[in-house]
Amino acid sequence: MGKIVAFSGSLSRNSINRKLVELVGLKITDHEVHYVNLADLPLPLYSSQTENELGQPENANELYQLFGQADGFIVSVPEYNSSIPAGFKNMVDWLSRNPEKVFRGKPVLLMSTSPGGRGGRGALDHLEAVMPYWGADLVGVFSLPKFGENYSDQGLADDHNADLDQRITLLLNSIND
Repeated sequence: MGKIVAFSGSLSRNSINRKLVELVGLKITDHEVHYVNLADLPLPLYSSQTENELGQPENANELYQLFGQADGFIVSVPEYNSSIPAGFKNMVDWLSRNPEKVFRGKPVLLMSTSPGGRGGRGALDHLEAVMPYWGADLVGVFSLPKFGENYSDQGLADDHNADLDQRITLLLNSIND
């Protein structure tokens, strides 16, 4: 049984991206899914001055250790002004100060959702370009447009559900290899 670390790149307690992560986690029964809420692990804004004065924050150390124990990741990041949220990028900045890359070459299912028709495509486009530099093995990318129309607590609309299931299978196959 592998361990999957699942989180949203949002700091919002009512994040629709967090709801999407939780839905995916419910679909996985043969691995341990460990949910992380970045809002519960606040980090100061990264700067070399802050790092020199304070050292590595304990919350960053905790995340770094957790990421090291993971066999794979489920990450859903909202789109803020056609890019990624500052809180998510700040977490990456802190974790990147450690000896190993943030995602350590492990498989990542990358997702985004939004109320609009592009489904967080701006954030996904940006992240698909940079996450491999952060050590992510992107095995699947999933975009859910029009969250309010395509999501319910029972699951996703049929056409999106099949697409998501394929991406989950890619992640699980990569972990099992």
